[in-house]
Amino acid sequence: MKLDNSTYSVAELRDMLGRKDLVVNKTYQRGAGLWPSSARSYFIDTMLTGFPFPKLYFSESLDRKSRRVIREIVDGQQRITSMMDFLNDKFRLTSVSRQFAGKSFSELPEEMQMAYLAHPVPVDVIRNASKSEILEMFRRMNAYTLPLNESEKRHAQFHGGFKWFVNTLTDEMSATIVGFNILTNRQIVRMADAELIAEMVVSLEHGIISTSPKILSNLYSRFDETFDRETEYGSLIREFFDFVSQQLTEFKDSYLMKSYTVHTLFCACVLNKVGLPDKDDELGLKPIGTFCNDIEAAKERLRALSLAHESHDLEGSFKEYVLAAEGATTRKPSRLTRVRYLAKALRGELEI
Repeated sequence: MKLDNSTYSVAELRDMLGRKDLVVNKTYQRGAGLWPSSARSYFIDTMLTGFPFPKLYFSESLDRKSRRVIREIVDGQQRITSMMDFLNDKFRLTSVSRQFAGKSFSELPEEMQMAYLAHPVPVDVIRNASKSEILEMFRRMNAYTLPLNESEKRHAQFHGGFKWFVNTLTDEMSATIVGFNILTNRQIVRMADAELIAEMVVSLEHGIISTSPKILSNLYSRFDETFDRETEYGSLIREFFDFVSQQLTEFKDSYLMKSYTVHTLFCACVLNKVGLPDKDDELGLKPIGTFCNDIEAAKERLRALSLAHESHDLEGSFKEYVLAAEGATTRKPSRLTRVRYLAKALRGELEI
């Protein structure tokens, strides 16, 4: 077996497919048409905006009858199909492409069309290999892959509106999430940022509850076909991250920026502005139409809570908050306590 690194342009791939110098090997490939429009749009947007994507794999052999070299796609059919369908104006980009939403290939500026045709596509060409050797190669490659966590499983299983809403927001909020050390780079690679956004939506839908993988999966499933609250929920989440990045810069690296505290800080902000679902009135706080009344008073109180948490202060007046911040952080009782303290701090009503 020999593996050679190659690069083909989109135009070259188009011509190879047209001449049937490149064909699908159904031994390795699933049927075509599995990617929905949102997934295809996200992939094309990745190309148009210059982000890298996983390489394709071809196997190469000599056809004895025609005496021609034939390359077979052993991994990457959905990517190539999406490239060619977009090139042939078979679909328009959806809203997951912020810059090119609604456009087909022929509606792009001419320079972008030429850049797309010339876009390099990384390919590993497998030569002198039997089918069993190719299968073993993929088994060996996958043997070193970490098992998918729950968030990664959800994003592999679902391809509808809600998944792409979460993807869009994680892209937009990455600067704040990374800059404030809300999550580590390793956590972001394993999609902890997607889980944080999804948990925010759970709170907007159901109020303060305990979360679990099942609840989050049900959310993805429920909104897989259509997600008609994208504008409403997206606006609140964006406003919150703007508030953090513009008003709470002094809390970078503080205990207030731990991911579970950020979730409850979000809930406190939304509770103060518009309210949260709370049929039993467990929080006992009504909306005031804004995240906080006075930012300086709010920061003074948030600073006191963060310091109590960091110093593990179980003797002071914030003992209840500290216990809630150190216990079962995703359970409803702990969340209720943290949201109550944080909402009052934002209102300037917390005694310090």
